[in-house]
Amino acid sequence: MAAINELLRQIEDKNLRERLEKEIAELSKQKKFGLVFEDHIPERTPLYGIEIRKGTLVAVKGEDIRDVYVVTSISDGIAQCMSKATRETIEKPLDTLVAVAQFGEPIFPSLIPMGKVENAPDSQLWHTLIEADNYHALQLLEYLYPGQVDCIYIDPPYNTGARDWKYNNDYVDATDSYRHSKWLSMMQRRLKIAKRLLNPENSVLIVTIDEKEYLHLGCLLEEMFPEARIQMISTVINPKGNRRDNEFSRCEEYIYFVYLGNSKIFTNGSDMLREVDEDVDESGKGSSIRLRALLRQASNHGKRSDRPNLFYPLLFESNTGKFMGHGPVLSISDDRNNYIAPEGAVAMWPIGANGTELTWNLQPSTLMEKYRQHFLSFGRWDGKQRTGYYLSAGQEENFKNGMYDIVGQDQDGAYIIKLKATEERDVRPMTIWHKKSHSASEYGTTLLNNIFHDRRFSFPKSLYAVHDAIRFFVANNPDALIVDFFAGSGTTLHAVNLLNAEDGGNRRCILVTNNEVSDEEAKSLKKRGLQPGDEEWEKLGIARYVTWPRTVCSIEGHDINGEPLKGDYLGTELAMSDGFAANVEYFRLGFLDKSSVALGQQFREILPMLWLKSGAVGPRPILTGEGLPDMLILEGSNFAVLIDERYFGAFLRELDAHSNVEHVYLVTNSEDAYREMSERISVPHVTQLYRDYIDNFVISSRRN
Repeated sequence: MAAINELLRQIEDKNLRERLEKEIAELSKQKKFGLVFEDHIPERTPLYGIEIRKGTLVAVKGEDIRDVYVVTSISDGIAQCMSKATRETIEKPLDTLVAVAQFGEPIFPSLIPMGKVENAPDSQLWHTLIEADNYHALQLLEYLYPGQVDCIYIDPPYNTGARDWKYNNDYVDATDSYRHSKWLSMMQRRLKIAKRLLNPENSVLIVTIDEKEYLHLGCLLEEMFPEARIQMISTVINPKGNRRDNEFSRCEEYIYFVYLGNSKIFTNGSDMLREVDEDVDESGKGSSIRLRALLRQASNHGKRSDRPNLFYPLLFESNTGKFMGHGPVLSISDDRNNYIAPEGAVAMWPIGANGTELTWNLQPSTLMEKYRQHFLSFGRWDGKQRTGYYLSAGQEENFKNGMYDIVGQDQDGAYIIKLKATEERDVRPMTIWHKKSHSASEYGTTLLNNIFHDRRFSFPKSLYAVHDAIRFFVANNPDALIVDFFAGSGTTLHAVNLLNAEDGGNRRCILVTNNEVSDEEAKSLKKRGLQPGDEEWEKLGIARYVTWPRTVCSIEGHDINGEPLKGDYLGTELAMSDGFAANVEYFRLGFLDKSSVALGQQFREILPMLWLKSGAVGPRPILTGEGLPDMLILEGSNFAVLIDERYFGAFLRELDAHSNVEHVYLVTNSEDAYREMSERISVPHVTQLYRDYIDNFVISSRRN
């Protein structure tokens, strides 16, 4: 139907066009069963800020983006353009045109740096925010991380008819008879690429939705992920309800979990805290859970050098063995043997059986919070008998009965964590979530208002609702890669930073959002004579006005005016004003000319992508000066680039001196030269530039 409608628009005979439209409208009323939706005309995206040259696909600013032209020549600021549909020629001033990307045609993306926040200068971990149409950003991410993403969390537009999303640069409202079909078409194209991002062996796709599209979405997911296990849960996000005339007051929405490979939820220990906290009374005698081992094993990134912020002593009364609290976190250079415990106390360190310095699983503040809430208890040594609460050295084997885990040693023996197991059962989250912390009003809107002091974004998710949904799948994966390509206000990155702060993880998050303004803002700006692409317009877009400032403020711990944020994060002693030890790079998606890339003329533009493709380890490299070096190998970085293959011998010697390099990029047009050089390089990942880059996006466009 969409293709037919596009053809109808090209019929010049008005009477014939109207008769055909009437007949086709009658045909479209026929009943269809199952998941049937139109494969609409490929979406087209305006690319404001992109240089217009001969051969560029363009549209006229402010007009229907489906009416596209090819620039045939440019002279004195005037472009000669030929319509792709009718072949007629028009002349337009360059400043009235905008470049257009049509889905299904090859694109050659670049990343244009827009800003960064660095609040953890000693950390190698960098998150990413990409300002772009998410379809093109997904094409880029597929090149960077095919099959490598552990978790995708998305909160797509709910298609309520409130003009909150666009199809082909035009808002879709309740009067559009094809709005459900357009929504499904939009989602299918993006999920097709998203599926190729996910690790097929162990990953999860999480999608939130409300009643308008949840049935359609469920059918689409079953069709697109036939090999997956799919589960839908209901979650209360508006406890007061959304009152409507003559209808029930709706208070919930839905979350689909698509389990790929061996993916499963982790329900042990602190991972279940938010799901059972309301069932435990003050004495701690309510529902109980098994707490995961407090000591992190070396094989699970548990060495002191991996997470120095989790190396601290637990303190016990020397006479009774009663738990007293914890001592200070020691820096990596501090010798624990120089620490003097308070009088009457003995210190217990996270030391492995072979004497290796390990770490605890929890930050000190989180550990104490769980202790106060009775989710963590320590046994006492009565000084007379060994009950399993205190063990002398050499007696460990006598008490490995499944109820206790040895977690550390002191000078005389080993203390044991006593697991709460009054009821020996596996507590699992229910399929209906009703948590105060999931209220979108209090922990979404109010939280954002405390940062901005105005309402810049409608209906943000509760920080803790997103935190909990993700946590079930990445709690045991401290190095997970998490993607959100409907990033909105940036709640997902905020939640990932909170997760990392709670358990010392190094999870990395990539956000993608466009820079659209609201329908009301667009009308107001147009009345002022502004157009998309103008600076005044773009600075009010969601990426620049909401997502990025929220990211900076939450990480640095202040509001938009620079005043410290108030309060603590729920369930922790983490003050919001302390921010997070995190770093983020902010990019805008740009597009390159294929010929220039092939000739090696745009290495600077591609360099940020190489950094991301290599895992975004350490600060992004920046080239200074006019020319290009023969090779690029930076201290602290995990990738290297040979730009001039004549210097391969010197490049090999440099690689030998940089054992941390895991990714190598070789710039050469010769397949034989690439094969010969790559065989002599002993690093895990070797890539040919620029052949790998160009071929990927040509092939990807055909596949999509």
